[in-house]
Amino acid sequence: MPTLILVRHGRSTANTAGLLAGWTPGVALDERGTEQAAALPGRLAALPLREVVVSPLQRCQETMRPLLDARPDLPVHTDERIGECHYGDWSGRKLAELKDEPLMEVVQSHPSAAAFPGGESMRAMQHRAAEAVREWNARVEREHGADAVYLMCSHGDIIKALVADALGLHLDLFQRVAVEPCSVTAIRYTRLRPYLVRLGDTGDLSSLAPRETPPEDDAPVGGGAGAP
Repeated sequence: MPTLILVRHGRSTANTAGLLAGWTPGVALDERGTEQAAALPGRLAALPLREVVVSPLQRCQETMRPLLDARPDLPVHTDERIGECHYGDWSGRKLAELKDEPLMEVVQSHPSAAAFPGGESMRAMQHRAAEAVREWNARVEREHGADAVYLMCSHGDIIKALVADALGLHLDLFQRVAVEPCSVTAIRYTRLRPYLVRLGDTGDLSSLAPRETPPEDDAPVGGGAGAP
């Protein structure tokens, strides 16, 4: 079965503003996110990509633009099922104020029970994304062979949920996974099991250095802005 390359979108204006973007329209890459996207063609140059599947949201479409400009023959598809979690009434709000919501404790500690008011549950988010991957795996293998490599550009919580699915982890453990903006995660699917072969690879180890301000204990909903 194919190898899936998961790319989180580059850093966005919502990331730097501390907002939970969700499906809020008009959320674009910031200056650093644009630089991250521009570096993707070089980072992925060695990979014989067969297909590209992209979330419909602007920040993902912008992240893929340099890669698609560099490889104009790559087939590209938009799939809503790998779009960001529908955060409903939480969308567009500041993460700092959402910390005081009782639901945030559930999101952090028991996400399989979390459902966003006016939005979707985290279970539904994982299910739709995992179903999309399984369908694309079958399609890519059918059209390009079992050793094919393809790419999906998606969002932090979606990628974390797909990693949990690949590792056989309960959704309640997915907050233990971290993927920075424009990081690359790779899952090799086989007939009997998936293998996680890369996780959140940015090619930059500076984010591992101690910080003056320690990172938050809670996992950032939506994926966070990454290293400063």
